[in-house]
Amino acid sequence: MDFELPEAVKFWSQFFHPTVMLILFGTSLYAAYLGLQVQRTRNTEDKELKKELGKQQFNVKHYQVGSALLALVILGAIGGMGVTYINNGKLFTGPHLFTGLGIVGTLATSASLAPFMQKGNNWARITHIVLNFTILGLFTWQAITGIQIVFKLLSD
Repeated sequence: MDFELPEAVKFWSQFFHPTVMLILFGTSLYAAYLGLQVQRTRNTEDKELKKELGKQQFNVKHYQVGSALLALVILGAIGGMGVTYINNGKLFTGPHLFTGLGIVGTLATSASLAPFMQKGNNWARITHIVLNFTILGLFTWQAITGIQIVFKLLSD
């Protein structure tokens, strides 16, 4: 039994994934900012500044935004692949798909370091930071390839 969407739904459904992912890219930049503020709070030796930064709860905000990002990026990736498959009967292998899968795997790995960081393991913090900046680089490439796909969809 084949499932066929109305043409208007097929067309517009293709733009939900890129819209959500661009929002998540911006959210990733905000999470990076929060993470840098956590490091700043942790590393400052000025007790007054540390107290003032601590009041802003950057660590809590970073954890919450990061948790939401993990879930939403995974759901966004699944949604993008689902819409592509429903509309075309196949997935298109290429840089956009592979970069997206790399983001999902790297983000899950980065998030899995949280319990180690909470116990004060510096290697986990460093690895978390390196992985997250890798994700930002991959997300930038993902945005570029995604915009190319959107222009292709609009020109068809």
